Formats: sequence, C-alpha cells, structure tokens
Amino acid sequence: MKTLLKCIIPWFLLSTVVSAKVLYGSPENYYQLVETLQPGDTLVLQPGAYTGGLRLHRLQGKEGRPIIITGESDSNRPVFVARRGQNTVSILDSSYVTIRNLELDGRGLPVDGVKAEGHARWAHHITLENLLILKYNNNQQSVGISTKCPAWGWVIRKNVIDSAGTGIYLGDSDGSAPFFAGLIENNSITNTIGYNLQIKHQHSREYVPGLSDSNGETVIRYNRFSKEKNAAEGPMARPNVLLGHWPVSGFGVNDQYLVYRNLFYGNAYEALFQGEGNIALYNNIFVNHHGDAIHIQPHNDVPKRVDIFNNSVVSRGNGIVIRRRENDFRFKQYVIGNAIFASIPMKGGEQNSNVTEHYEAAGNYLADPYKALEQLDLHPKPGQLIDADQDLSQFHQYQDWDLDFDGRKRQGAFVGAYIGEIH
Repeated sequence: MKTLLKCIIPWFLLSTVVSAKVLYGSPENYYQLVETLQPGDTLVLQPGAYTGGLRLHRLQGKEGRPIIITGESDSNRPVFVARRGQNTVSILDSSYVTIRNLELDGRGLPVDGVKAEGHARWAHHITLENLLILKYNNNQQSVGISTKCPAWGWVIRKNVIDSAGTGIYLGDSDGSAPFFAGLIENNSITNTIGYNLQIKHQHSREYVPGLSDSNGETVIRYNRFSKEKNAAEGPMARPNVLLGHWPVSGFGVNDQYLVYRNLFYGNAYEALFQGEGNIALYNNIFVNHHGDAIHIQPHNDVPKRVDIFNNSVVSRGNGIVIRRRENDFRFKQYVIGNAIFASIPMKGGEQNSNVTEHYEAAGNYLADPYKALEQLDLHPKPGQLIDADQDLSQFHQYQDWDLDFDGRKRQGAFVGAYIGEIH
C-alpha cells in the first residue's frame, strides 16, 4: 500500500503535469503553433528557412515553467531570414520565455535580430541561448539583441553575434527603458560597427516585487568582446562596451555591475571599456594594440562606487583612466592588484599593489601578449607578477572574486587576471 501511494500524483499537480506539451514545428505551421503555447510548453522547430519572423507577443510562461522555443540542436538550427520592415524576433509584453538554438540571418537589412519592442509595457525573464546572429550590419543602429522597454531577469547566454551594427543594446537612449537584474555570459560578440555591448543609463525605475527590495546586480562574465574589424571611426566611434549609470534615486540606486572574466580585444578608435555609476571590474583581460583600454568617466552621470582589481591590461594607449567631475569627492574608485602595460598605465583612483610598465615591456612579464586574438596568452612568465603585500579583503563580497581568468582559486598574491603561468 505504501508503494502504491508513492506513485500517485496529487490531484492538484495533475493538471500541471498534463498541460505541458512538446510541439514540433516547420516553416509551414510554426506561426500558428506559437500562438497556442502555454506555460511549460516546448516548441521544437525543424531545420529549414523561416521567412515570417518570430512574433512573441503577449506570450507568458511562469516561473519554473517557461515557454521554450528551440531548434533541434546547436548543429541543426532552423534559420530565420530577415525581411524588411520587421524585426526578426519581436517580443512584446512577454515573460518567462526561452529562445534557443536558432540562427538569425540579417542579410544586411535595416532591422534588428531580437528586439523587445519600444511600445511594450515590459519584457521580463527572457532567456536567449545559443543563438547564431549574423549580418545585422546595415548601419550602426541595426542591432543583434535589443530591448527598448523595461526589461529585467534576462539571461543572454552562449550566443554568437558577428558583423552587427551594434551587438547588444539594452535600454533606450533617453534613459526611460531600464534593463536590470540581468545575466550576460559566455557570448562572443565580434566585428561590430558600434558597440559590442551597451547598457543605457536609467533615470528611474518602477517597483518590481522581489527585485526592488534589495541591491541588485547585473552580471557580465565569460564573454569575448572584439572590435578588431569593421569598427566605425570619427564621431561614430564607440567603445567595445559602455555601461551607463543606475537610477540616481529611488529603486535601483545601489545596483551594481559585476564584470568579470571577460576578454576585451581590439579597438582602433575608442577604449575597450567605458563605464560610470557602480561597477566592479575584476579578473578580466584587456588587450588593445591600437589605443586605450579602460575609461571610467562621467557620461550621463558620474562614476560612483568603482572597484577595479586583478585585471591584466596590455594597451598601446592609456591603461586605466578614472575621471570625475571637478571637486566631486563623494565617491571613491579603487585600482588594486592589476597588471598594466601601457603608454600611460594609470590615471586617477585610489591605487595600490599594481604592476605597471610600458606597453613594450609586456613581453618581459607575459607569455605572449602581442599576438592576434586566437594566439594571445597573458599568463605571467615564471616568477613574474607577484606582490606579497596585495590586500583584496575589501572585495570579498563580490561573487567569484577569488577565481582567476581560468577559474582557478586564488592562492598567494599574483596581480593581474591569472594566478600564475599556464598549466
């Protein structure tokens, strides 16, 4: 009798189990199937060319029961072909939706790959995973992934974006569409005209239960950001990554960006990274054989709580530059335990336990710092980049603060992104 009871599904869970469906779509019928999806459902799309776009309007899953739209595998993706006048994946008032294993072909048209539309009320808990997004490069305003409405709880993971006008653009230019509590990880974003990634500044934020009650974090980790090719110059030049400020008052004022274990590479006309507001920047690699690496400076607001530690920087121009408005001493910016090889290694901030040398000296300390992206190696040579006096105790609150770029546990006092030579 006891064994039998263990096999019985309670009546109040039965409807949940039964309601979840797995549907199979093709270019001929997928459009109708999307409109039928309910929480927990999965739509598997067969390989082929899909020319009608993917319209996700008022599609709402639930926490723990997302709606999933996926290709069969990452090696057998359906291809969504862009067409004029329509963003390829259009999101409107949708939540708890996962989009996975699709290829989006922009064909050089003036549209976006994935866009949470500007006339939406919101789009939250959207997961974009293992997408191949190509040729959204008609102009600098053509974007691989874009949000233009309030958006939170997004996961943007394991995507490849190549040759876009802008790779990822989150928020709106007037600061009215906040993006927060997001996770951006394991993406490769290369050869963009403008930004690889920009998260816009935020003027204000509405209350969101469960997210507005504590200090929030947006995590950017394990990504590759490269602008070695196709970058705009002159007035249209942009950094690889630009992070705007959080709300200056009210909900979100104490939010923070955690930016760690990313590779920033190549920009002939701008810095690799620019940011303001609250930022922790650690265990990253920055290599720019053309110009500057890191700019922390006023943009739409000012730098606030900024911690820059254990990064490796090789830059023909400036290494780490921190600027603040004249006579503004409200906030401190710390630069600790970095290995910086640049024409001018550091300007500004509270500096301690950094190793600084000229750009030309990087080869004396690092295994192979001057190669192209795929052959690059910034591990220290044996016996280099050791500072026994380095104190990182003030950074222990940050997630994975003590893992180097390779994910190895920090032991001892190596400065820079690695704890020692390659194993």
